Formats: sequence, structure tokens, C-alpha cells
Amino acid sequence: MTLTLTQQNRSFGGTTQFYQHSSQCCNAPMRFSVYIPSQASQQPVPILYWLSGLTCTEENFMTKAGAQRLAAQYGLLLVAPDTSPRNLGLPGEDDRWDFGSGASFYVDATELPWAKHYQMYRYVTEELPALIEENFPVDPTRQSIFGHSMGGHGALICALRHPSRYQSVSAFAPITAPMSCPWGETAFRGYLGENRQSWAAYDASELVKTSTWQGPILIDQGDADSFLDQGQLLPERFETACQQAGIDLRLRMRSGYDHSYYFIASFIDDHLRHHAEALGCV
Repeated sequence: MTLTLTQQNRSFGGTTQFYQHSSQCCNAPMRFSVYIPSQASQQPVPILYWLSGLTCTEENFMTKAGAQRLAAQYGLLLVAPDTSPRNLGLPGEDDRWDFGSGASFYVDATELPWAKHYQMYRYVTEELPALIEENFPVDPTRQSIFGHSMGGHGALICALRHPSRYQSVSAFAPITAPMSCPWGETAFRGYLGENRQSWAAYDASELVKTSTWQGPILIDQGDADSFLDQGQLLPERFETACQQAGIDLRLRMRSGYDHSYYFIASFIDDHLRHHAEALGCV
């Protein structure tokens, strides 16, 4: 599969690069960014996937989170895909900020017209990893995943559904029970239809009931997050589900922090260390 390099910048001895390619499962052009640490020139390195939140692109994390410094230290290759296909001319594609462009919710859509292109779960769990393994010096036996908000939801469902693939998972202010919040209900109804039973495959609070995930789950949540008050994130529901399932959830409520990248940048070091330890980089 052909990758087109659109931009690259030197950072902490490594390189941040941006790519575009033709996605087979999304039947559309897709974009992603990578940070390649200097260690990759000597040996295959572990992969840490980042899934971004609503309205974000492949650029937000790489430009705002401040993750490259510790990724360089630990020798982690970072991968951040765009949050949806774009510019497809679908009806309603750009009408809302919480549905359509930039708002895939990392599901495989079954409803038209979205089903033709919005196959983002398969994209982030199958096509993109295959692309990374084919084109970059990585060790596919050592990979982890994390994300923010909608992307935190995405990271959680990927890990819970593939417990043997990812060595660790974490999230910032994730949407943990999308079947029960306004954002999730809008997205799932539009992408998956009215059968709520099919929604459960993409709801972390439901997946923990049957997942064989063994490791700890790290979540940071700001207590001044306006979306927390609006009932969009529901960490207490996920906490209860994890307790009942016997899963080690490390939920840290951060006083005074909101939903922004200022919050993410404040605690990104903890998350990178969490993953580096699980990947054997510390």
C-alpha cells in the first residue's frame, strides 16, 4: 500500500511525520501521523497508538500533547490516525460536530450511507496496524493503546475486545458508557441503527462484563470538565462495572482540570510511563 509523506519535523532526536494513503476498509483517503524515535534506526521498537477525540485530526495529539520527549526517551513509536474519513460528500457529513466528519466513534457503521466508508474500528485494529508493521521498524508483539474522550472510548473498546494484542491501555476523560450518554446515543443510532444490542459491542461499560483483560486500566478525569457535568463521560458507571468484573481500574480525578489538551499535556508523562513499563521500555 502506497503512503504519501506530507510533512515531517525533527523532534527530540526522532522525527514526527504525517502521511496520507488510500484506505481499503474506509474506501476513502485516510491520514495519520507517527513519531519515530531515534532507537528505530537500530532495532524494531514498540508501538503506542493514540486515538483522538471529537473534531480532532491526526495533528492535534502530535502538536499539543508534548508526548515526543518521553517517547524519545523510552523508544516508543507513536501513531495517531485521523478520527474519520473526510470530504466524501455524504448527506449530513458536516452538519454536526458530534456526528459525521471527525466523529466516527471508532465503530464499523452498518447504516447507509455511513457503512460504505465509516469502518473505523476495522481501520484502527486491522488496516492501520498492518500498514505500520509493513512500513516502519516496529515490534508488533509489543503494542499498547490510549486516547482522549471519544478516542478514550475507542482505546478502551479496542483493548477490551483484543486483550491479547495490547500490553496496556489508558485514557483521558473517556466516554465510558456511550449507550447511555447523548453523544453516544446520537452516534450509535446514526451509524449502527436502532438495535441497541448491537451497540454493546462498542460500549466499554458493557464489554468489561465479559472481557478477559488482565492488566490495569489507567484513566485521568478532570473534575472541572463540563462534559462530566453534562453526563457525557460517566466514569462512575465504568468504575462500578470494573469493580463488578474484577478489573483493576485506576481512576484519578484531577482537581480543577477540564477536557482540553492543557489537561492532557499535564499528565501525559504518567501515561507514557504507564505504557513504557508494560512494553518493557523502563
